[in-house]
Amino acid sequence: MVDAQYEMMCPAIAPIFGYFGVIFATVLSNMGAAYGTAKAGVGIMKAGVLCPELIWKNLIPIIMAGVNGIYGLITAIIILNNIASPNVDGFRVYSLYTGFGHLAAGLSCGLCGLASGMCIGISGDSGIRAFTQVDYMSKNAPRKGLRGQTASKKKGGGAESVFVGSVLIQVFGGNLALYGMITAIILTQTYYQCEDN
Repeated sequence: MVDAQYEMMCPAIAPIFGYFGVIFATVLSNMGAAYGTAKAGVGIMKAGVLCPELIWKNLIPIIMAGVNGIYGLITAIIILNNIASPNVDGFRVYSLYTGFGHLAAGLSCGLCGLASGMCIGISGDSGIRAFTQVDYMSKNAPRKGLRGQTASKKKGGGAESVFVGSVLIQVFGGNLALYGMITAIILTQTYYQCEDN
């Protein structure tokens, strides 16, 4: 006869929570990556009208948003490898405790990846437009200022400062997904295996 405590700690539905963790890690992280790529891609295409030569330089947010999907994939693989199947006798070893830990890991990585993708997309779009506009204006500005002073002959005219600031904002936004993945890896280590009585 099956023990009541065993049925409560290791029910047949426990692996569902682990698989939900896999789904949330993959889907939410890739939703963030897709949003970041789409938002920054629109900015790149609009900026490409003014300065087509800057398109390659402005691809940084696209790459950083794509990394979020990789973080979700790594977390999903780790969770999937830790979901234990029943043994030969049909005894279930995967507990609710482990399932909830894997669900929390998937949500942690997925939601952080989603937030990171939104941050990278919005800041990347704005940064790309600002960088392109400043670069375009500095190249096409008249040589005399408002009061007859000579305009700065510095290459880029401040566009490089805007570019560096934009990249820094995107790096810190990308760190959000990394924090979620680190937390998810720690959460996947919470493991309780049911004992065969």
